[in-house]
Amino acid sequence: MIKRRKSKEISIGNVKIGNNNPISVQSMCNTDTRNIQETAMQIQELTNAGCELVRLAVLNKDAAEAIKELVKISPVPLIADIHFDYRLAIQCINNGIAALRLNPGNIGKRENVEKVVKLAKQQNIPIRIGVNAGSLEKDLQEKEIPLAEKMVESAMRHIKILEDLDFDLIKVSLKSSDVLTTIEAYRSIAEKIPYPLHLGVTEAGTLKNGLIKSSIGLGTLLAEGIGDTIRVSLTEDPVEEVYAGFDILKSLKLRNKGVNFISCPTCGRTQIDLISLAKKVEQRFKNLDANITIATMGCAVNGPGEARHADFGIAGGINEGYVFQKGEIIARVPENELLDKLEEVIMKSYK
Repeated sequence: MIKRRKSKEISIGNVKIGNNNPISVQSMCNTDTRNIQETAMQIQELTNAGCELVRLAVLNKDAAEAIKELVKISPVPLIADIHFDYRLAIQCINNGIAALRLNPGNIGKRENVEKVVKLAKQQNIPIRIGVNAGSLEKDLQEKEIPLAEKMVESAMRHIKILEDLDFDLIKVSLKSSDVLTTIEAYRSIAEKIPYPLHLGVTEAGTLKNGLIKSSIGLGTLLAEGIGDTIRVSLTEDPVEEVYAGFDILKSLKLRNKGVNFISCPTCGRTQIDLISLAKKVEQRFKNLDANITIATMGCAVNGPGEARHADFGIAGGINEGYVFQKGEIIARVPENELLDKLEEVIMKSYK
């Protein structure tokens, strides 16, 4: 069992973060926030996939104004992503946003920072300090120290600004596109601050490469007990980020939300289109909110036995297949009826 790092508890809307609360999965809309209908639809799609926090880009006053309507209709807490303009942060707070993502050091004069922090404190709005390896302060860029150390130093500067204003509803992220740099930065800051950490490997890439980098980076840190919220950054439909996030957490037994899918690799005994079948099984049951394991196995020779630990499963034959439960074969049906029969058996168990 993984022993999690202790951190201060904060609340983003109704989602509690840190202090051994469940690690939350978040994503970010790629819509134009000013388009309320389109953004609301994507928020709902993310929520349907299990997303617990959704971040929105706030580029201008019109986007900040749209927040007022979006927070009314969103089923999950929304986070405003702010850069440079402190007035947008104030507008979002006044419009009901649940949290901010910004760097105090890049929104101008001290008095402007104070205005944002004072209002955030009054309304209990957490602020995530989001350090990105590609946009560090100029003096840090020029330092001859490892990149991870530069990132930590940047974060500590921003944290001090907030702490000096007696503000501690803080969450921190230190993201790099380099996996090892990301790991080193989080390990370092985890020992220096009491605040919850948001994990991510930024600019991780498309679905395949992004999943590999994020799984290694986030998985390593999570296995060490580091991390309170996560985002799997992918150049892909944001919904895929949510599924990936929960899959990473499930593999480490840190969350049990949704189905755990397993399937065997193909081999010479396989007499069924296993690759296609496994994908269809995942697609059919991906939104089933049940803490179960479903197996897709290539043959009946050792499929049910190897997957005996699975709650339900199917194994291929020649133009037919078997549905099994806890290793026991309970039905033999034609190949084209396998999915429907599996669904019938699973749904019958959850009536």
